[in-house]
Amino acid sequence: MPCVALTTLGCKVNQFETDTIAGLFRERGYEIVAFDEIADFYVINTCSVTHLGEKKSRQLIRRATRLNPQAVIVVTGCYAQLSPQAIAQIPGVTVVVGTKERHRIVELVENAKIKQEKVTLVGNIMATGEFEDIPLFSAPGRTRAFLKIQEGCTNFCTYCIIPYARGPLRSRPLDSIVREVNKLVKAGFEEIVLTGIHLGAYGRDLGPNLSLTEAVKRILDVPGLVRLRLSSLESVEVDDALIDIMIADDRLCPHLHLPLQSGDDTVLKAMNRHYTTTEYWDLVAGIRDKVPDIAISTDIIVGFPGETETMFANTLAFVEKMNFAGIHVFPYSKRKGTSAASFSDQIPENEKKSRAGLLQQLAAKKSVAFREQFFGRKMLILPEGQETNPVEGLTGNYIRVYTGEQAPHGHLLPVILGEIYQDGVWGIISY
Repeated sequence: MPCVALTTLGCKVNQFETDTIAGLFRERGYEIVAFDEIADFYVINTCSVTHLGEKKSRQLIRRATRLNPQAVIVVTGCYAQLSPQAIAQIPGVTVVVGTKERHRIVELVENAKIKQEKVTLVGNIMATGEFEDIPLFSAPGRTRAFLKIQEGCTNFCTYCIIPYARGPLRSRPLDSIVREVNKLVKAGFEEIVLTGIHLGAYGRDLGPNLSLTEAVKRILDVPGLVRLRLSSLESVEVDDALIDIMIADDRLCPHLHLPLQSGDDTVLKAMNRHYTTTEYWDLVAGIRDKVPDIAISTDIIVGFPGETETMFANTLAFVEKMNFAGIHVFPYSKRKGTSAASFSDQIPENEKKSRAGLLQQLAAKKSVAFREQFFGRKMLILPEGQETNPVEGLTGNYIRVYTGEQAPHGHLLPVILGEIYQDGVWGIISY
């Protein structure tokens, strides 16, 4: 049986896409092995959000080549879409596929193997008009399934290359989503995480009455669904109706990831973000009033061109009062082809690194403070990992709980939350 190893860089959308690609290979009789094992085929699903993502992508390609110089190496994802020729020239790379046509990936790989020739299939993503609907055949050993329901972005934030890698808005048909959720629930998945490049824009291309909120309503009608979680959303797209569902139905997890990107209004405007810090504050305060236990996490970029020390201080002050449950901190990465790449007043790398370190320290303090609020509370977690390992899993509001105890996996489990432990808390199973 031929072996294929897959690895993923970047976001939850990429993780879902890697899972679907793995499913395509399984359906054709391939064995899936770990990426550090000897395999006949290696698939690297790349990221291009930052220079670091591209650097790691190249490192993984070289690692695969060292593991098996005779292997067919396949590179897909955002980096492949944006720089196909550069990737094709990396020694060992056989197949390059962008951010569409992934449904043909097994066919392309097999043809390349037979013909002993390189294949590059990267089209004009900006001319793409349909969602590429690839089912998630399986994800062995997992209790949470990512489900991509939306593709593309037209926001064109000045720092972001992703609209050029993913193309225009495309939404998965609602009937297809419901069918897939039914299948995943029957396969034993207890939690489904909805993902998309611009998830809050779901449905705009399908009709005036279709939205993410409507999709959530339909998904929650699926019998047997235990948990539904949303990945990253733009704050301006969180409506009252969505929060009302969260209040009324505890299966919709009380956790929202709302990218802030900066705590300074001048920087937000330069980024082409369509809100002010006051509007963001008011939205989050209103949500917390309605859903007191909710976790609000975020993304913040430091060192954006023109960000003065005062502007960065404004970000620190805003984060201090926002009390985020978690923050992903990114030093600004200059991306060729974006507006911000040509901005004057680029911040030196050492200064970006320094600011990132300061914000990460504050983020860690706020994360601890959020988790400490729940000490002594009994909450439900969904165990992850292998049956033979001690139980760990996530609460609905995204606190990771470690127990050190054995228990059946795949079903919600009551635990009492205790002291801070690693990136989560220690817990005791309590039926």
